[in-house]
Amino acid sequence: MDKATFIGFLLGITTVVGAIVLGGDSAQFLYPPALLIVLGGTLAGTLIKFSLGQVGNSLKVAFMAFRLPSENPRDLIERSKEIANTARKNGLLALEDEVSPNDFYRKGLQMLVDGMDPDTVQRALHEELDHAWERHEIGQRVFRSIGEQAPAFGMIGTLVGLVQMLGNLENPEAVGPGMAVALLTTLYGAVFAQLVAIPIADNLEQRAESEYANHSLIMEAIGLIQQGTNARLLDEILGAYLPGRERRQEVPGEGREEGS
Repeated sequence: MDKATFIGFLLGITTVVGAIVLGGDSAQFLYPPALLIVLGGTLAGTLIKFSLGQVGNSLKVAFMAFRLPSENPRDLIERSKEIANTARKNGLLALEDEVSPNDFYRKGLQMLVDGMDPDTVQRALHEELDHAWERHEIGQRVFRSIGEQAPAFGMIGTLVGLVQMLGNLENPEAVGPGMAVALLTTLYGAVFAQLVAIPIADNLEQRAESEYANHSLIMEAIGLIQQGTNARLLDEILGAYLPGRERRQEVPGEGREEGS
């Protein structure tokens, strides 16, 4: 589990709940009609904009926000160098028993073992990359939509509460519930949007970009391995995928044992 995401989510919930509890009677902040307007309205609006399958898949993708971050590019490069050495020494068929860093890498290596030509391998991996990006993009759109709609339905609830309150001014007992709906729907909508929906959408966007970069690195590594590129040259080429501060200086003589 990604500790930063979990700690941030837990800290946000604790801060809001703690402020409510310390402020006095916390029971008054739990009002089902207000919760129904925000959650029910947001869900309805989301289902109108997206298909049921897209919403369901987006909920599955959302769990990525709490998973460990994607592999470090440097780790992928080091593993690729090891695989390249194996392929040069024992042939591509020897890669069948290699432990791959992830499913995408495993699929690429399997295609090499199966003897597919380079163009077919790259085309298949590129299609897989595009499909993964599309899934992540839909997930981001769904949660950004939720982040937009929750506060909007909070405002709708506020208007409903004000109408109920103003329509019963002669009855003091009805003013309280109307005011509760008016205020709490805005609170629920804002908290749900700013603490859940929008952060998850941003998290998914960053993870999608990181995964896309890693998969692009893997695609190039697979192509280089298939060409029989030595580990030192592979390291130099794939080093372009690393941030500048992480690109290590090549030590003279390093990798010569692997390179030829």
